[in-house]
Amino acid sequence: MTSTFPNISISTERLVLRPLDEDDVPALAEMMNDEQVAAWTDVPQPFTEDAARTWITRHARTEREAGRGIDFAVTEFLTQRLVGVVQLTRTDWHIRSTELSYVIAPWARGEGYASEAALATAQWLLGDQKFERIELRTAADNTASQQVAQKIGCISEGVLRNACIAHVRTEDGTWADVRTDFIVWSLLPEDLDGADGQLADTGGFTSFPDWN
Repeated sequence: MTSTFPNISISTERLVLRPLDEDDVPALAEMMNDEQVAAWTDVPQPFTEDAARTWITRHARTEREAGRGIDFAVTEFLTQRLVGVVQLTRTDWHIRSTELSYVIAPWARGEGYASEAALATAQWLLGDQKFERIELRTAADNTASQQVAQKIGCISEGVLRNACIAHVRTEDGTWADVRTDFIVWSLLPEDLDGADGQLADTGGFTSFPDWN
């Protein structure tokens, strides 16, 4: 029997992580067309509103129902503005392990939102959901993502050589693939003790019984 993640929202001091909604389509499309997102992810470029709608209404639902993962919209508590996305993928329910990734909108960077959202998700997974391992993979030159992993208490386990495809702009304005290394990080329940105490207050969890 396949396990699935519950319909949940996670609140922190500044953020609410909730299910993606069709109202997020314009902001999600804008965020995914950012140069840094294009450089470090496999999101197709340009990323249209139709692609954002398909992600929200089909992909996210299918991934959760199949037990493979869950997608959270990261929103500001006060403004409800979409500041990013946290994804859980490649979930293995037998060993209670999943892979975590995050994207933050360009206007919201530098505020610590990625660390706050990632840590809140990790605390929910390792505490409430009784997971035993969270894995992160960061491109070798993606220092911003590596700083997030370090800040939430992740331990670097090693390098997967030549295992990542990043992207660079060419002279004609198109994107070209470049191979680089993946740095592998892990976070176990006992590692959370080393995380920033201020980030550790997640506020609580709220269920969404009607979300599909």
